[in-house]
Amino acid sequence: MSKLDLTKLYKDGYTSRAEPGVVDVPSGNFLTITGRGAPGGEVYRQKLEPLYAVAYRLKFMSKHAGNDFVVCKLEGLWWFDDPGNLIMPPREQWNWKMMIRQPEFATAEMATAAKQEVEAKKKLSSAQEVSFDHFDEGLSAQVMHLGPYTEEEATIARLHAFIEDGGYQAHGLHHEIYLSDPTKVAPEKLRTIIRQPIR
Repeated sequence: MSKLDLTKLYKDGYTSRAEPGVVDVPSGNFLTITGRGAPGGEVYRQKLEPLYAVAYRLKFMSKHAGNDFVVCKLEGLWWFDDPGNLIMPPREQWNWKMMIRQPEFATAEMATAAKQEVEAKKKLSSAQEVSFDHFDEGLSAQVMHLGPYTEEEATIARLHAFIEDGGYQAHGLHHEIYLSDPTKVAPEKLRTIIRQPIR
């Protein structure tokens, strides 16, 4: 049985160059979980556990039904309480929604069943915090960031300069796609797509 790889099916959304460019992001369904706190902190790690547990349970359910697929890359939407504040708040005050794209054949009903199984078998009640959401970003500007997450600021600035110079207007939330596993890849080699919806 061949596995569906969403990063290849939606290649433009999971590849990017070092220079900013424009992409039309296809809509889709995601498993998501929302939280607040420092990236990589205790709350962040606690929230990722049920997200991944539900994602893999849904994958195994699909495989059993004859539709196997590769669990997609982790993505994140980030925002601050006051987006107009030019001073970045402490990392403990960052808000985020972590996301994993799902194939078209995965349904909300399947996600509900996966959450129930995770809660029952892993005794992980936080599985119920995972949602099944539809997103449609559409036209977006994005760029590849190579290096530590803490050094993204210059890359983000280049992306927003590209948006302004191109006559576009940014809207929506700052979006990151994590192509590298930080537990296996050195910080200087991490690859992260930085994305911003535009109009």
